[in-house]
Amino acid sequence: MSREPLVLSAFLMNTTSHIIGGAWRREEAQQHRFNELPHWISLVQKLEAAGFDIAFFADVVGLYGDHEGGWASHVRRGLQVPSNDPLVLISALAAVTERIGLALTSSVIQAHPFNFARQLSTLDHLSNGRVGWNVVTTAQENAHRNFDADGLAKHADRYAWAEEYLDVCYKLWEGSWADDALLQDKAAEHDRGLGLHADPAKVSKINHHSDRYRVEGPHLSSPSPQRTPYLFQAGSSERGRDVAARHAEATFSMAPNREIAASHARDVKERTKKFGRRPEDLKFIQGLSFVVGSTEAEAQANAADLDASIDDHALIAHTAGSLGVDVGHLPIDTPLDDLEHTEGAQGHLSEIKRMAPNGRVTLRDLARFRAQSTRVVGTPEKIADELEAWQQAGIDGINIINSTLPGSYDEFIEHVLPVLRDRGLARQPQQSTGSASLRASITGSDRLPYTHPGAQYRGAFQHLSAEATEVPKEEFLARFSG
Repeated sequence: MSREPLVLSAFLMNTTSHIIGGAWRREEAQQHRFNELPHWISLVQKLEAAGFDIAFFADVVGLYGDHEGGWASHVRRGLQVPSNDPLVLISALAAVTERIGLALTSSVIQAHPFNFARQLSTLDHLSNGRVGWNVVTTAQENAHRNFDADGLAKHADRYAWAEEYLDVCYKLWEGSWADDALLQDKAAEHDRGLGLHADPAKVSKINHHSDRYRVEGPHLSSPSPQRTPYLFQAGSSERGRDVAARHAEATFSMAPNREIAASHARDVKERTKKFGRRPEDLKFIQGLSFVVGSTEAEAQANAADLDASIDDHALIAHTAGSLGVDVGHLPIDTPLDDLEHTEGAQGHLSEIKRMAPNGRVTLRDLARFRAQSTRVVGTPEKIADELEAWQQAGIDGINIINSTLPGSYDEFIEHVLPVLRDRGLARQPQQSTGSASLRASITGSDRLPYTHPGAQYRGAFQHLSAEATEVPKEEFLARFSG
C-alpha cells in the first residue's frame, strides 16, 4: 500500500534540560554542551544526512512558575535555564546545512513585529527559504514580567495579541514589496539618472495603526524565497485551536494517546473550513519519544534504565510551572483537581486530565505524563507498527523528543529509520534536495496558498507606494531655496 512519508522533525532546545528532566545526567548525554556550536553543527548535519525535514528549536523567554517555594529549584535542576536564543543559533546552522528546515519558537511578547519580520526575512534569504516559525503566546508569568508587563496577560487577550502580531508580519512579508520590485539593473536609464536598484512604484508602506502597534513600513527586506516563513502553532485550548485553524500550516501536539490525537486533528482540520481554508492545508505533527531495543525485553529494560535517571521534580515543575501553580511541597500523590482556573496553559491541563479514566490526576501522574505518555518502547518493527497506527489516526508527522543528545537521534537513525523507509513511512535521503524551501518540501510550493489569511495582503498596498507619495522635484528644491 502506498503511503505518504511522515514529516520528520527533531525537537531540540538550546539548553541542557528540555523535556525529559534529569536525563542530562546520564553518562552518554552530551546536551550539557549546549553552548558549543560544534555540538549543534554535528547533530543537525547528521539529521540532514538522514533525511529529516526539520530541526525544530523550542524556546522560552522566562522561568517557569515557582517550584518548591521559588525559582532556585529551576536553576539547580537546569529546567530550561540557562537557555540561549535559537534565532542566533539557526543563523549559524544555516551556513553549514543545505536542505533541512530550520524552525524556531518565538513569542509575540519578546520582539516588536517590525524587527522580528526583518530578522526572519533575513534568515529566509540566507538559508534559501528554510525557515519556520512556531508562533507562541507564552504562558509563563515571569516571561511577561521580563517584557514590561505587570503579570500574565489573560488567555483570550494573548491570542488576540498573537493574531494582530501575525497580521503586522503578513503585511510586511506579503504586501510591502512586489515580487519584481528589486531590479538591481546597473545599466537602466530613466529620467533621474542611470541604474535602477528597485522600482519605488512596487514598494509600499503598510501604515498599520492600533492601540498596540504603529508600523509605517515599508519592510526593509526584499521578498525572501518563502516570503512568510513556514508557520507552526501548538495551541490546544478552544481559542488556540481556532488560531491554529486560521493561521498554522502545521500544528504540534503532545497528545497522550492516538485517540486524543485523532480527535484533536479532526477538530482543528475541520475548523479550517470556517476560515476559508482546506483541511489539507494543515499538517498535524505529534511529539513522540522512542526507546529502542533489539528485542521487546531489551527495549523495556532500556526504558526502565532511562526512568531511573529521570528527575521527577523537574518533570513536575515543567508542567505545573506552565500552569502557574507551585506544587513542589505537596505529597507526590496529591490530586490536581483545583487547577482549572489558572491563566496558564489551559489546553495542556485538559489533556493531562483526559489521560486518566476518571479525570483525577496526581503529581505522580504528572511526572509520568511528561516522561512516558508520548513514549513508544519496542523493537524497530514495533515502533514502525505504532507509527503506522498514528498515521492512520490522522497525524502527518512526528516531532521526535530526545532524552539524550545525540544518542536519541543516533538510535532512531540507525535502527528505526531503515524500517520506516522500507514501509514508505520515511523518505530516502537521496530524495532530498538542497533546492527546496521548507514550505515546498512539505507542500510543494514556496509561498502561502491563496486560502491563507496572509495571502490577502499581496498587492494590497500598491496604491501607497513610494512613487505615489514622492515629493515633486520643484517642491523639493523650493524647501531649500531662499
